[in-house]
Amino acid sequence: MNNNDIPVWEKYTLTIEEASKYFRIGENKLRRLAEENKDAGWLIMNGNRIQIKRRQFEQVIDKLEAI
Repeated sequence: MNNNDIPVWEKYTLTIEEASKYFRIGENKLRRLAEENKDAGWLIMNGNRIQIKRRQFEQVIDKLEAI
């Protein structure tokens, strides 16, 4: 199964690039948020690769008025 076979809205985790397109937030901003929130429940480090838990991050940004 190719990674592109799963729609982004069904994936459990997203790469920075996928999350940037999905949430319409710049990649640099997402990387900075991940760096500032290393212990956040919406973040997984896969080696040195950042993975964002889609549903948990959706809940975080639902509570924000600005990023």
